[in-house]
Amino acid sequence: MGILGSVGMDATPRGGCHGADLSVLGTSHLALGPVGPPTVWAHPPTGGSELTHRRIPHRRAMLASAGALALAATATLTLANAHAAPAPSAAKLSPAAATTLASQLKSGTAGAFYDATAQKLVVNVVDEASAATVRAKGAEARIVKHSMAQLDAARQTLKTKATIPGTAWAMDPRSNKVVVTADRTVTGAKLDRLTTVAKGLGDTVEVRHSKGEFKPLIAGGDAIWGSSARCSLGFNVVKDGQPYFLTAGHCGNAVKEWSDQQGGQTIATTEESTFPGNDYSIAKYTGNAEHPSEVDLYGGTQKITKAADATVGEQVKRSGSTTQVHDGTVKALNASVNYQEGTVNGLIQTDVCAEPGDSGGALFDGESALGLTSGGSGDCSSGGETFFQPVPAALQAYGAQIG
Repeated sequence: MGILGSVGMDATPRGGCHGADLSVLGTSHLALGPVGPPTVWAHPPTGGSELTHRRIPHRRAMLASAGALALAATATLTLANAHAAPAPSAAKLSPAAATTLASQLKSGTAGAFYDATAQKLVVNVVDEASAATVRAKGAEARIVKHSMAQLDAARQTLKTKATIPGTAWAMDPRSNKVVVTADRTVTGAKLDRLTTVAKGLGDTVEVRHSKGEFKPLIAGGDAIWGSSARCSLGFNVVKDGQPYFLTAGHCGNAVKEWSDQQGGQTIATTEESTFPGNDYSIAKYTGNAEHPSEVDLYGGTQKITKAADATVGEQVKRSGSTTQVHDGTVKALNASVNYQEGTVNGLIQTDVCAEPGDSGGALFDGESALGLTSGGSGDCSSGGETFFQPVPAALQAYGAQIG
């Protein structure tokens, strides 16, 4: 059997100018003198007297009629011009196209998310000039309160003052806030400290609570075994023309020699591994095991042809031996998670469920490799959140390609 990407490990590490509303001018309110522009008379707001009708000589009446027609024509032309170039509507996009467009609209924006129902990219901006740029590119612009610089400053304050094991935070483009999640271990003085820091940041931050505990999800997938742990292979890759695979960094830290069965012969050895900070490792095949670029679907396989960045709102799938295949939505990007073992930054946050046994494996969308399962809280009975190490970052770090 070929070694396919999936998930797991067993051990303890744990978002024109408007046309003037031109009223019809009543002729009783329009008076034309022999010289000068027309004068529009308004009813006095309080007191005073109403405009009285008076006779107009024939020639002046003709001039008045011509003037009224000209004014009406001018008003019609002005109104038509005001509505001649409406703002372009947002284009319908696939998740992949939305991801590409989002990467082109990072400057001067405050995050973006994919509206899967409307099939459009929604981009947060703080001014009309940026909104016009976004619309011209085919996305929907949404005016929000907080700029990316303000949100980044809030994240930095959290990092400096509230790096507490059991917490995680990420910028949520839908709420235009940094959402902080505290797991069940954050209590007492630690919770007081987090609450104080969050209050000091005002409405740029929102604190939420998880009933679970943030930890690396250690057990098995399309299993790869070590002497002290069982992990899941994430994606098969190629480096310098040789076959390798990616898995989680906390798996690579724990295991140096891998087998495709418990107590079996070595098929790969860990070459590099990083955790915490990031959560990825790469192992080189040494045996004769087949290594197709596929993910196990437990009733079929999914071909993987490329790596891609995730987009908030994207529908994704995860495969693992403990819970097999589950799907969900990308909730945030560039998340920071403070595990007991240390902080990991730059993660993809999702509402896809996972359990111990799902560490190291594949997050994907069709043929695109997106992430390696890092950790999270909850389970597939009650739900929870799961974090993934982005695959493009791992490939770049190791000079590898999907294959």
